[in-house]
Amino acid sequence: MSELYQLSIKEKLEGLKNSSFSSLELTESYLERIKRIDSGLNSYITVTEEEARVKAKESDQRYQAESPLPLDGIPIAHKDIFCTEGVLTTCGSKMLSNFISPYSATVVKKYEESGSVVLGKTNMDEFAMGSSNETSYFGPVKNPWKNDCVPGGSSGGSAACVSAGLAAGATATDTGGSIRQPAALCGLTGIKPTYGRVSRYGMIAFASSLDQGGVLTKTAEDAAYMLKTMSGHDPKDSTSLNVDVPDFVEKIHEDIKGLKIGLPKQFFSMDLPDYVEKSVNESIKTFEKLGVQIEDVDLPHIDLSLPIYYVIAPAECSANLSRYDGVKFGYRCENPKDLDDLYMRTREEGFGAEVKRRILIGTYALSAGYYDAYYLKAQKCRRLVANDFSKAFKSVDFILSPTAPDTSFSLGDKTSDLVEMYKQDIFTIPANLAGLPGISFPCGEHQGLPLGVQLVADNLNESKLLRMAHYFQLNTDWHESWPEIE
Repeated sequence: MSELYQLSIKEKLEGLKNSSFSSLELTESYLERIKRIDSGLNSYITVTEEEARVKAKESDQRYQAESPLPLDGIPIAHKDIFCTEGVLTTCGSKMLSNFISPYSATVVKKYEESGSVVLGKTNMDEFAMGSSNETSYFGPVKNPWKNDCVPGGSSGGSAACVSAGLAAGATATDTGGSIRQPAALCGLTGIKPTYGRVSRYGMIAFASSLDQGGVLTKTAEDAAYMLKTMSGHDPKDSTSLNVDVPDFVEKIHEDIKGLKIGLPKQFFSMDLPDYVEKSVNESIKTFEKLGVQIEDVDLPHIDLSLPIYYVIAPAECSANLSRYDGVKFGYRCENPKDLDDLYMRTREEGFGAEVKRRILIGTYALSAGYYDAYYLKAQKCRRLVANDFSKAFKSVDFILSPTAPDTSFSLGDKTSDLVEMYKQDIFTIPANLAGLPGISFPCGEHQGLPLGVQLVADNLNESKLLRMAHYFQLNTDWHESWPEIE
C-alpha cells in the first residue's frame, strides 16, 4: 500500500470508512511528516497540533457511530489569509503577527462542518502580494521539487505543503494567479472558481473585486471534493452568488467528447521556452485523442491585462489596507509621540516593501486628478477583456494556455526586477479581471521541475474544468509524481 499521504482524498475516505486506518492515525502521520520535513520548506506558519488531534478523535467517533460527515477525518491546511477563531491569522505580515482572530471565515466553518481536520495555517506572500512567496514576514517558502527555487505565490505555502505531502489539500486564494501559478510550479492541480462562488467573508482582503478562494490538491478529483465543501451562497458576503452548487465529485465523470478548446493566438505567438511550448502542444494532442475539438480564437485586448491589473489591484489594496493603523488590532509601534507618529511608524514598520510599494501606487492612481486617467480607464479596459472572453465562449468551451511562462525560478532571481516578477502572472491575470473560473494541472517537467497547463471556462463552469482535468489525468501520469525530499 502507498504511504498514507500519497492516497487520494477518495482513497483516504474509503480507508477511514473501512477502518483500514483511523483519522487519528492519519493525522499523526501528517503531523510527524510536518515535523520531519517542513523545517526545510517553511510551508506552515502555525501548526495546530493539539486541535488537530481533538478533531481527529471526534471524527473517529463519528465513523464508529456510522455517521461520518462528507470530508470526515481528512487532514487539510488553510492559507493564513482565512480568519480562524482562536488561532493566529497573520496574512504573512508583521502587521498581523500577533492577531488571534475572534471569528472564523465562512470557508473555515464549512470545512469544520464537513468533519475535516485542520493541521494548521500555511505561509504566503504578505497580504497575498507576490508571485514567489518571498515577501512573507515569516521568511520565504521553498519549492519541494528543488529547495533553492520558489514555490510560486501568493499561495506558496499551501502549494508546498500539498506537494510535499504535508496535507491532503489546502485552501488558497487567487487575485491574479495565486492558486494556479503555484500549482504549476509545484506539480499540483489548482482551481480558482468563478468570482462569488466561494464566500470571501473572513478572507482578509487584498483587492476585493479580484480576490477569490479556491483549493490546491494533487488531483482534479481531490479538488472536486474540496471545492464542493467550500462553495455556496453566504449572506455575509455581498458578492457571494446565490446559485446552486453542482455536485462536482459526481459530475467529474461526465463525458468530454465534443467539447471545444480555444487557443488564443495572442498567447501562442509569445516567445516561450521550447519545453513549455512542447508540453502545452502535447497536452493539446492528449485532449484531441479524447475527442475534444481544437480551434483558434482571438482575444484582441488580452495584452492589456497586466497593466490593467497593476492599476486596479494596487488601488483596491490601498483602500483595503488603510484599516491597519495600530489602533484596534494588529501591530503597533512602540512609544508613539502622537497620533500622527502612531499611524506613520506603525505602517512603516508593520508593512513590507512590496506591500508599501503597492499601497503607494494605488493611492496615486486613486488621487484627485489621476482617478480618471488611471483607475477609471483601467476599469473600462477591464470590460474589454471580459467582453473578449464572452465572445470567445460563444464558439468554444475553454481557453487553453500555459499557466506560467516557465518553470520555477531560483530564490532571489527576480526580486530586483519587479517587471519580470509581475510577468509571471501574464497568463493567469485575465481570468481574474473577467471573474472567470480557471484551473491549472501538471502537464510536463523540465530539469526536474513541473510544468502546468491552464484552462479557463465561462462563468460557473467549474464542473467542466474539473472534468477536463480529470480525464487528462486519467490519460497522463504527471500528477502522480512526488518530489524526492525524504
